[in-house]
Amino acid sequence: MTPEAWHPWIAVLVTAALFIVIQVRRRIPMDLVFVAALMVLCLLGVVQPGRAFQGFANTAVLVIAALLTLSSALRSCGVVDWIGRQLLGNAQSERSALWRLAFALISASAFVLNTALVAMMTPVVVDWCRRRNISPSRLLIPVSYLAILGGVCTLIGTSTSLVVNGQLNETHTRLNTKIQAMETLGSSSASPATAEIADSLVELKGQRDSVRPMRLLELSLVGVPCAIVGGIVLVVLAPRILPNRTDLIRRLGDQRREYLVEMLVKPECRLIGKTIEEAGLRHLPGLFLIEIDRDGDLITPVSPEDRLKADDRLVFTGVVETIVDLKNIPGFVPAADLSYTLDSDESANRHLTEVVLSRTSPLVGTTVKKANFRERYNAVVIAVHRNGVRLTNKIGDIDLEPGDTLLLQTRKDFVAKYRNNREFFLVSEVSGSEPIRHDKIWISGLLFLGLIVWLVAASLWGGGDVYGWANPVTASFTVVILMILTRCLRTSEMRSAVDLQLVLVIASALGIGAAIHDSGAAEQIARGVTGMVGTNPWVLLLVIYVTTVVLTEMISNTAVAAIMFPIALDLAIQSGHHPRPYIIAIAVAASLSFVTPIGYQTNLMVMGPGGYRPVDYLRAGLPIAIAVAITALLIIPIFWPF
Repeated sequence: MTPEAWHPWIAVLVTAALFIVIQVRRRIPMDLVFVAALMVLCLLGVVQPGRAFQGFANTAVLVIAALLTLSSALRSCGVVDWIGRQLLGNAQSERSALWRLAFALISASAFVLNTALVAMMTPVVVDWCRRRNISPSRLLIPVSYLAILGGVCTLIGTSTSLVVNGQLNETHTRLNTKIQAMETLGSSSASPATAEIADSLVELKGQRDSVRPMRLLELSLVGVPCAIVGGIVLVVLAPRILPNRTDLIRRLGDQRREYLVEMLVKPECRLIGKTIEEAGLRHLPGLFLIEIDRDGDLITPVSPEDRLKADDRLVFTGVVETIVDLKNIPGFVPAADLSYTLDSDESANRHLTEVVLSRTSPLVGTTVKKANFRERYNAVVIAVHRNGVRLTNKIGDIDLEPGDTLLLQTRKDFVAKYRNNREFFLVSEVSGSEPIRHDKIWISGLLFLGLIVWLVAASLWGGGDVYGWANPVTASFTVVILMILTRCLRTSEMRSAVDLQLVLVIASALGIGAAIHDSGAAEQIARGVTGMVGTNPWVLLLVIYVTTVVLTEMISNTAVAAIMFPIALDLAIQSGHHPRPYIIAIAVAASLSFVTPIGYQTNLMVMGPGGYRPVDYLRAGLPIAIAVAITALLIIPIFWPF
């Protein structure tokens, strides 16, 4: 055998080894595993380097990078918090949140790119879970699955159906050209029409009609039932199947750092008039409301039915993440130093910093109010933590002691300036504490809404112009630039928002998929399986659907659609059946990937934030995959007869 003859086997073996390593890996980074597998395929000549690294310039990878950046902008401008309040704000249980997500995501994903939805909803769900002390692993796989289910409801819901439609359009055009040539030949006086030519014309016209491009809602006939069945199975089974993983180290760390913080309700705060229960101040994790100071009158203990009024001072004990949440509520501000006011541009440069007082600090023995933090350090004390002691005084009246941990609002250069100062044992910035730019919420929201409209319009009227305005990469990065120009996004945020590990995994997975395709492994597998099937249309439909699903779980869904389309078309014609049901089966099967994390981009996007392992996708996705497969196989022949 020639070396090239071994390439399909090598591609399959490397892919199988990749799956095994992912299953049993402990401390090996996932991106390293994928890149290493791709390098093995390159070194053995299974795939050319240019083809292997083409995934790094893939439209999907670039769009995901842009969407992650836009998601960061929407988060920093408060849009994500607003969406979370509207969608999940009143949900009190995991199941209630799951039902709300099911309806919203399936509906939206039918017309919006599911990668955009998952990029948007992941931080929303993570925040909601953290506020209610629920592990994100209970909801993030459903976010991906629901977006996938909604994608098959219309032609523009997923890139896979667009790939299939593009092949339909190409085949339809090619057959049109043949028909026109034969009609010209038949009408020529030099070549009089014969019965043979007439029969060929009838056959070609029948084939042309069977491969006409899909309409916008043609897939809805099978996609909507699949989405409903899959959504119901997911909502019913998810609470019983999904893992419940919590970050024990963080939880223990939070318990060690319980701060005292005093917040003031300003007249413009949206919480005024709401009860403590309605304001959501009883459901923040690691938070205890000690008292309310209302014009000198103390309300303690605080009842869930007590209503908030302007100028109320609320004294809490809580963890750092909770204090960040409180601080990000518009009109709900720390009351430690009210003279420390900032305009929106100035406050955007503020960060939260933790410092631990040393024994030689001149602040020891003074109160927070007398320490003059603003004059000394151009900072303000937000909260105070004393190890092993629950502080109950107001912030300004606390006598500072050595070892006290102070939460400060500082300028960006504070850490670098005071890191080696003898007045502090420790100086560290609190991650994720950047202030929300509420004044940019409408600009950023409208820009993102404009991107959604742009992408939908490109899908409907782009005319296949992947190099111009209809290219999703062009649209996404144009909006990123507009976000920067309107100051909704900083360039530093743009760079840090891109998850390099996610990009490496997806790009490497695309390269591995290219190796399986280019080596001929995928085609040999597909032809070998379908070659064993006779002419029974139901069996043929089942094999095509199952083969497409299996290959989709191994490589890129769009690559599988491209591979399976000509095979299904040839097999249908040779068997004397109408190609349409088999083509629809490919469009649906290649779009519904639930069993592995690499089968679909959104599955990879939630893998890190949810702390998932590949076996989690198998357990949660297999029942859904079976349910939607049965639904699709029963419905497809009804609307697209053999």
